[in-house]
Amino acid sequence: PVAPDGNPVTIAPMFCLSESDTFYLYPYPTDMRKSFYSLSGIVTNEMKRDVQDGEAFIFVNRALTSMKILHAEYGGLVIYNLKLEKGCISLPDMQLDDDDSPPHRLTQWQELVLMTQGISPLEVKRSPRWMPQKSRKEKIG
Repeated sequence: PVAPDGNPVTIAPMFCLSESDTFYLYPYPTDMRKSFYSLSGIVTNEMKRDVQDGEAFIFVNRALTSMKILHAEYGGLVIYNLKLEKGCISLPDMQLDDDDSPPHRLTQWQELVLMTQGISPLEVKRSPRWMPQKSRKEKIG
């Protein structure tokens, strides 16, 4: 596409979650009636994160039948909403580091995919894989 002034226009994709994103799972049941402002309030006040940093925040209801992911993307906030008709979402181990840490769990893309597919992350056996230096240093430090 070209702008009226003749310059090319770059169009950023609106829906763009991937394994390169950072995901935080909120460890408490969330009322799925909450939307942008309420979920952003949880991120800021309880999880102690900035919703506009580009990280994705995962919320699940008590019955484990609904999930919302709040993500700041090009142009504003987006909520991805999953409502299961049958079955439930399988959550990963929810142990927090300590009682004083903000309530959230750093979650990998692969765990998110397993949760949405109904596969228990606790029962999956992973084979060791090589990790590039950059990723390894980020995960360690």
